[in-house]
Amino acid sequence: MKNINFPMLLLALLVILMFVGVSISIAYRNIWLVILFILLGFAFMGFGISLKKKRK
Repeated sequence: MKNINFPMLLLALLVILMFVGVSISIAYRNIWLVILFILLGFAFMGFGISLKKKRK
């Protein structure tokens, strides 16, 4: 069994939480929070992809 990469796992959970924040913001109809969470979600996702490329 492979070892779990906890920093990348936490980063993935953070990205998921950002997109959950988008859905909650849509429910509250707050456009500024929607934009903020979308930008943060894509920023964290891009950061994770760049870390993965550097590792290989």
